[in-house]
Parts: sequence; C-alpha cells; structure tokens
Amino acid sequence: MENKIKDFLFKLWVILSGLTIISVTIGVFSYLLYKGFNVISTEFIFGSPKGIPLGTEGGIFPAIAGSLLSGLLSGLFGGTLGLCTAIYLVFYCENKKIKHYILQALQCLAGIPSVVIGLFGYSLLIVGLGMNKSLVSASITLTIMIIPFISIRIKKALEETSNEQFICSLSLGIPKSYTIVKLVIPNAFKYIMTSLGLGIVFAMGATAPIMFTGAVIISGIPSKLTDPFMALPYHLYILVNEGLSVDMAYGTAFVLIVIVLSINLICHFVGNIEDI
Repeated sequence: MENKIKDFLFKLWVILSGLTIISVTIGVFSYLLYKGFNVISTEFIFGSPKGIPLGTEGGIFPAIAGSLLSGLLSGLFGGTLGLCTAIYLVFYCENKKIKHYILQALQCLAGIPSVVIGLFGYSLLIVGLGMNKSLVSASITLTIMIIPFISIRIKKALEETSNEQFICSLSLGIPKSYTIVKLVIPNAFKYIMTSLGLGIVFAMGATAPIMFTGAVIISGIPSKLTDPFMALPYHLYILVNEGLSVDMAYGTAFVLIVIVLSINLICHFVGNIEDI
C-alpha cells in the first residue's frame, strides 16, 4: 500500500511538473500577444523605427534582419566548431585527462556571464584588434558564448546514437573518417540540427554580448559584415530601459518569441527530413 502511494505521488508530481512547464510557456506567449497585439501591424513588422523619441513609432524590420543575420552567423561559426569539438571528444581523444580538461573548459565557459563574454569580445576585437562595432565582431562574440552550449549537446547525441554502429563499421575495416561522415553524422543529424537551433536562438536572445560589439540604437539593414546593426533584444532593452514605449516593447518581445519558436520548429523539421 505504501509503495502504491509513493508511485501515485511520483506520477502526480511528474504530471504537474509537465503541465506547469506547458502552462508557463503558453502563458508567456499569450501574455506577450495580449500586451503587444495593438502594435502588431504590417508597418511594425516591415518598417523602420521612427518618432521622437526614436522607436516610439514605425517598425522593427532592421532589428529583425540584424537578429537573424547575427544568429545565423554565430550558429554557422559555433555549429562548425561545436561539431568538430564533439567529434574529437567522442571519436579521436583517447587521453582521458585531456578529454576531462576540455570538458571542464567547456563547462567553465558555459558558466561565464554573457556580459563578461561581451566585455571580452569588446577588449579583444574592438580594442585589441581594432575592429569596428559590426555584425561580424558581434557574431564572433556570440560564437564564444554558444560553443559550449552546442558542443556538449552534440557530444551527448553522438555518444547515444552511433556507438554500436561505429564499432561495427571499424571492425569491418572501414576508415574512421569515412564512418563518421557517412554513418555517424547522418544518424545523429536530427539531434545536431536541434542543438544548432537551440544555439542560434540562444545567441539571438542575448543582449549583453552584442551591445558592446555590434548593436546600435538605429541602423539600416547591414549590407556587409563590417556594418553595425540593430537587434531585437537590444532594441527591446532600449525601449524598456529608457521608458520610451511599453507597448512597442511588448510588440518587439512577441516578435522575438515568434522568431525563436519558428527557428526551433524549422531545425526540428529539417532534422527529421530523412525519417519522412
């Protein structure tokens, strides 16, 4: 009887936890929609900031474009480095001490506050290397932030999805590099894309790293990598911090949430294409 009660309480706790997470997610989305619905329009989505003070009228299209570009660039850089790091840790690093040190370094890097990473990017890229505040400098800084986030997840995916097949392939005399490219990566592609999507949206939602290295209050759509850019989280920060327009801030937040959810769904769909 006592075991049944414990089992029931455990199931109840798990169900309530799941319902809480779902409720919070839907609640945040619904609240932002309710508060920002009045400003959502074609002009708001495709226009540029206007008004006095700037941002109280017009739209946020340059910020949308800047966020997408910075997220995609940092995802490209971070995804490439993260995948290579994960492959090395799983299939090539045979020294346990070296693997331990690399994992510890990734975990320490993951624990560094984003504002510190932004300051490091500013000191290294802007002050040290003489780069301007730009799309590429901000993307490099964001890459530093998301590398551990992507690497650790891809490492876990490679270990869980391909260990037995990898061993069988090697036992047949197939080269390790060919096995990784033709067998391991395709089998873990869904999880790799999911990790990449999470890394992109993590980068797109960060404010501190880009406010030092590339984001500006007003700018057009960047035509080259060395141009400064607007970004949704930084634009949202300015609207709230300066008290310019709460309604515009809620509308900006809602658009950012929609983009984040859309990217996650796209990456999930692309990762499942081979299963269809």
